[in-house]
Amino acid sequence: MEIRLPHTIETITGEKLTFLSITKKDGKEYLEGENEARPNAGPPMHVHYKQDEYFTVVSGTMGYQILGAEKKYAGPGESILFKAGVPHKFWNAGTENLHCTGYISPPDNIVYFLSHIFQSTNENGGRPGLYDAAFLLNRYKDEFGMLEIPKFVQRFIFPIVLFIGNLFGRQKKFIDAPPPV
Repeated sequence: MEIRLPHTIETITGEKLTFLSITKKDGKEYLEGENEARPNAGPPMHVHYKQDEYFTVVSGTMGYQILGAEKKYAGPGESILFKAGVPHKFWNAGTENLHCTGYISPPDNIVYFLSHIFQSTNENGGRPGLYDAAFLLNRYKDEFGMLEIPKFVQRFIFPIVLFIGNLFGRQKKFIDAPPPV
């Protein structure tokens, strides 16, 4: 599946991402984008194993936390860098919409992964469907991780869900999935 940029995805839970363009600088690729979040909205604790994620707050207040550390906050003009391999989460900590610009480097499969996670979230009332989460987190396990899903579920339940889902042809939904990095 080729996704043309700009490409916007949005969840019913209050997050909106617009992937604007891919640029190259000093031999590295950067996927530039914008994100918006309603108050209290934002992704759960997660990790990009191979990508740096960088934000500059344009308006609003971003709350953010690195796993095991205290919560911190950033306002307009402030920037946050989450290095590859560092588990983190962020959210709109204010009362008005949060708007940020930023990048992910290298892009790898982030657009495909998040597009399908957001789609599944919308189709399932605010949380990704079990099969969709199992498929995407298994296929791209070397790129992305969701730390709020218990390890027991990921190690034992997900393989069963994948097996049963594949028997019923659920994997056809992901026929265009790019190969993992």
